[in-house]
Amino acid sequence: MIRARILQPLRRRDFSLLVAGSVVSLLGDGFFFLALTWQVYSISNVPTAMAFVGAAWTLPSVLFLLLGGALSDRFDRRRLMISADLLRAGAIGAMAALSAAGVIELWHIAGLIALVGVGNAFFNPASTAIVPDLLPDDELPSANALAGMYRPLATRLIGPAIAGFVVAALGPAPAFAIDAASFVASAVASAAIRSRPRPRPGTSLGVRQMASEVTEGLRFARATPWIWATLLSVMLSLLVFVGPMQVLMPFLVKNRLALGPEALGAIFAVGGVGSIGMAVLVGSLGLPRRRVTAMYAAWVTGVALTAVFGIMTALWQALLVSLVIHAAFELGQIVWTTMLQQLVPRDLLGRISSFDWLVSSGLVPLSFALTGPVSGVLGPETTIIAAGLLGAVLMGAMLFYPGVRDPERGRVAGSIPATAGSVE
Repeated sequence: MIRARILQPLRRRDFSLLVAGSVVSLLGDGFFFLALTWQVYSISNVPTAMAFVGAAWTLPSVLFLLLGGALSDRFDRRRLMISADLLRAGAIGAMAALSAAGVIELWHIAGLIALVGVGNAFFNPASTAIVPDLLPDDELPSANALAGMYRPLATRLIGPAIAGFVVAALGPAPAFAIDAASFVASAVASAAIRSRPRPRPGTSLGVRQMASEVTEGLRFARATPWIWATLLSVMLSLLVFVGPMQVLMPFLVKNRLALGPEALGAIFAVGGVGSIGMAVLVGSLGLPRRRVTAMYAAWVTGVALTAVFGIMTALWQALLVSLVIHAAFELGQIVWTTMLQQLVPRDLLGRISSFDWLVSSGLVPLSFALTGPVSGVLGPETTIIAAGLLGAVLMGAMLFYPGVRDPERGRVAGSIPATAGSVE
């Protein structure tokens, strides 16, 4: 098994620790999202309630992402990850205590989940940028395919499948507690990774210096069409479809199909099967030759298929659509992450990763905020259908812009050769 291409990165101790912590944390996340959805709709059974919580979750992440990226290029990335994990553990642990006491309200959830969003802003750029520090370039596609296998296995298959029964039997509080504990476990695993000094000393990071370093990353992204054009497409597409997808799909399962948390868990789980299947396929066969074209085609397909949730009349339809959507999204994500890690210089990767998270998710809080009132006017079904179709058009809009497909042609405008990563 260890000789299989997709498993080769696990031979390296520190990467194995990173994966172990990530798997445990992602299992907890699988519990968290299902518990959060059911907790919110138990308090207020209207899409506006979930939209409010979604905006509270994503807005702090957007506000702090550039800072998180700049810090991850200057300081020990694993320490940023540990701090972020502990912050999220405390916030979700408080949510579990309030839920168990039966006193939790929407404003409690919004305030605590805002802290989770802040933790995400520091953890996500650091966790993306640390991988090339732990592995050589030729193992990065396998590492990303492996992540594409274990992430959905944890967050969409095992976690939600078990969480559906836990929430149905015991309520959301135990699921929140499991997620809080998983962040503590992730922090312990990150602490065991060997420290790697940053290429620049982290002693004098004033406001002016930090702004200069953020600007350096933005200049690189602006000079690289395959980065900025793709992020623009993703940003506009997510604005249109992600709010309706996250808010209205669970609402329609609960109210249109009259099903419980077990059904919602099954939909998440089947989506995980699609992601895992695609990750195994990419891990076995490698990236597509025309990788940018394949990435765009996969994302357009996935976004368009979210419209089917607006016309579903049975659970099997939701399960089938979820399977295909997440397989398509996984292919695009593996290609994108690998290109960033291989083609962006190491000392810029944290900032480019934060720019990736910022631009691609910057309008997500607005998407959540608009979903409630728009669905109130158009209805949930019409809203999610229109969002899927328009989102697909916006997602594919920049594919033919000059320079976007340069990576599959051997030309990478704006980039410079990356230095070799530190390898154990």
